[in-house]
Amino acid sequence: MIKDSIYGLTFEQLTDWLQEHGHKKFRATQVWDYLYRKRVRSFADMTDVNKECLQLLDNHFAMVTMEEHTRQESSDGTNKFLFRLHDGNLIETVLMRHKYGLSVCVTTQVGCNIGCSFCASGLLAKSRDLTSGEIVEQIMKVQLHLDSKGLDEKVSHIVVMGIGEPFDNFTNLIDFLRIVIDHKGLAIGSRRITVSTSGLAKKIVEFADTDLQVNLAISLHAPNNELRTRIMKINKAIPIEKLMEAIDYYLDKTKRRITLEYILLRDVNDQPEHALELARLVGDRRQLANVNLIPYNPVDEHSQYQRSSKETITAFYDTLKKQGISCSVRLEHGTDIDAACGQLRSKQLRKQDGADIAAV
Repeated sequence: MIKDSIYGLTFEQLTDWLQEHGHKKFRATQVWDYLYRKRVRSFADMTDVNKECLQLLDNHFAMVTMEEHTRQESSDGTNKFLFRLHDGNLIETVLMRHKYGLSVCVTTQVGCNIGCSFCASGLLAKSRDLTSGEIVEQIMKVQLHLDSKGLDEKVSHIVVMGIGEPFDNFTNLIDFLRIVIDHKGLAIGSRRITVSTSGLAKKIVEFADTDLQVNLAISLHAPNNELRTRIMKINKAIPIEKLMEAIDYYLDKTKRRITLEYILLRDVNDQPEHALELARLVGDRRQLANVNLIPYNPVDEHSQYQRSSKETITAFYDTLKKQGISCSVRLEHGTDIDAACGQLRSKQLRKQDGADIAAV
C-alpha cells in the first residue's frame, strides 16, 4: 500500500485527523515540531510522542516518498536535484544561493501540458499532479541536505517555477504554501515565496482571493497575441486581453506588485519594437509591475531558439527603462550544469530509453 506523505497535511488538517482518531490537540503540535523544527527522519525519532500515536501515524503516513536519483552541483553553489518518486517518475528541484539567502525552486507536476515551444519542462506531457506532500518533501529533502553539512543553513526563499503549471494543481499548491508558511514550522515568510504561472486567468483571480501574501509572477514572454500564440499555445485559449483582465483584478484586490517574466529569444521577441509594444501593454500598471528579462538557456530539442546577445538584452532593457518600466535581468544560476528547467530530467529519461533499447 502506498502511504500518503505526512508532509501533505497542514497543521489544521493534522490536528483534525489526530483528534478524529482519539488524540489530543497538543499531539499535533508535538508532531509538527518534530517534522519541521527538529526535522527528524522517522516517526520513531519522535521520542516524547506516545507509542500509540506514533504507530497510528506510521500505519497511515510516510515520511519518505521520494529518493535522490542524481544531484549536480555548479561552481556557483547551485544544486540541481533529480528525485525519483514512489511510482518511478522523476522530478527536478533546484537549490540556488543568493546574497539574500538560499532559494529552492520546486516542481508541482510530473511533466507539463502547457507546451511552451521553448521549454524543456514540457517535452513530456503531464502524467500526474504532485501531491502537496510531494511538493513539501522537496523542500525538506533540500533542507536535510543542508543540515547534513552542519553549517546551520536554512532555506529562506521558495520559487514555484519548476516542472509543471502550479495553477493547474491549485488545491495542492495552496496546501503546500500554507504548510511552509506556518509560523510553527518552517516559517518561511510569504513574501519570500513566488509562484509563477503561464497565465491561467481564472486561477489568478482565485489566487488573489486567497489573501495569501505570496508573490505572483506571470510568464508573459511576448507583447502581442500573434507572437505569444506562436511560442505559447496556452494563448489560444487565454489571449493576452483575458490575461490582463485577471492581472488587473489581482492588482486591484491585493495591491501587491507582480512580476512579468519575459524570456528573450534571438530574433523572435527581442527587438526594440517588441520592447516598445511591451511597454505599451504594461501601460498604467507600471507602478505595480516589474518586467524580469530572462536570458534563454538553449535546449537541444528546441534548436529553433537561441539566446539573445548581451547587446540585444541591454538594448531591450534600456528601451523599457526609457519608457518608465521597472525591469531587471534575471541573474543566472547553474550555467555549467543542466541549467534549463526540465533539462536534467529529460537527459536522464533519454538515457533510460537508450538503455531499454540496448537491452532489447
